[in-house]
Amino acid sequence: RDKFNIHSKAVVCQDVDLKGDITIGAGTIVHPKATIFAIAGPIIIGAGCIIEEAAIIVNRRKEVMRIGDENLFEIGCRVECPSVGNSNTVSTRARVHHTVRLTSHCVIGAGVLLVPTEDEVLAPYTVVYGPAAERRVWSGRGRAQEMDLRRKHAEYLRETLPKFNRLRRGDARAPHGGGEP
Repeated sequence: RDKFNIHSKAVVCQDVDLKGDITIGAGTIVHPKATIFAIAGPIIIGAGCIIEEAAIIVNRRKEVMRIGDENLFEIGCRVECPSVGNSNTVSTRARVHHTVRLTSHCVIGAGVLLVPTEDEVLAPYTVVYGPAAERRVWSGRGRAQEMDLRRKHAEYLRETLPKFNRLRRGDARAPHGGGEP
């Protein structure tokens, strides 16, 4: 049964594919053509996140998938992590498997396939990059500028998206049909 709890200050386009028990926090922006599927357990998305076109967020576990505040999910990424902290970036076309838990301020680079065979928790400020999913730790320098830029990006989207897209409101009963992503 679909149940959507969308905060009144969130911007969720009508053309978003939502299935399951999903909560979207204040100020979060979901672009058209994004997919959020709570297949086994609910998904709770915090405040101030940006979920871009063709991004796919899936919860296949029974436990609640918690996504913190001010995360950026770029175009075409796929995230199945059971938990995502705050201020993370999952770049364009990156894939993050359900065996990974992101803490805070992590960056998953463009096109990275992060699929460890055993459960893994990425430490704060971890940057994963390249075809071999190499890792390093970011010093955190420039974090304030990055967050300012992200807030300006969100402000722009809050103004622009409603001009060109119909918005979705909370607790709407979505039509059934379609399959898994």
